[in-house]
Amino acid sequence: MPEPADRADRADRADRADRDVTAGQLLLAEYQTVKDEQKTRIGFRDNLLYVTLTILAAVIAATAQAEQPAMLLALPPVCVVLGWTYLVNDEKISAIGAYVRGDLGPRLAQLAGAEKVFDWEVAHRSDARRRSRKAIQCGIDLLAFCVVPLAGLLVYWASGKTGSGLVVLSVVEALTIAGLGAQVVLYAKPFT
Repeated sequence: MPEPADRADRADRADRADRDVTAGQLLLAEYQTVKDEQKTRIGFRDNLLYVTLTILAAVIAATAQAEQPAMLLALPPVCVVLGWTYLVNDEKISAIGAYVRGDLGPRLAQLAGAEKVFDWEVAHRSDARRRSRKAIQCGIDLLAFCVVPLAGLLVYWASGKTGSGLVVLSVVEALTIAGLGAQVVLYAKPFT
């Protein structure tokens, strides 16, 4: 009859064998996890644009109905917060792609003895129209998050229904929008 210590040792070895995973399995699990995060962030990022358009329409309609141009001062803070969140998510989406292409993919290819893996991560970036798409997307981002709220500020300023405190606030808002616009262009690098 086996000693209790022998039985415990065998049970411990069997338990460890059940838990043993290969480096390849870990890398594939990591790939799935980062791709799931990327997919979630893409959906969230894209929805931010729709939310922004909905809020813009609602504020503009309410302003027109109430005939209160000062209500347009709500556009800049909303657009800056949503635009920054959009930009941060877009950066994380790109960072995940860069990590898969530059780190995770090569490590998995080496373990698998393959020349390369995850070809789509590289192939979809080599399209000849990529630069023009990036420039157009940069323009859309600037339009949604910067141009429309700046236009709202211009309408407010031109309305003649301004107060000194609100004018100061609107100038700060304009500077904040300009800062966001600079970040959008810097991040997009549409001409590189």
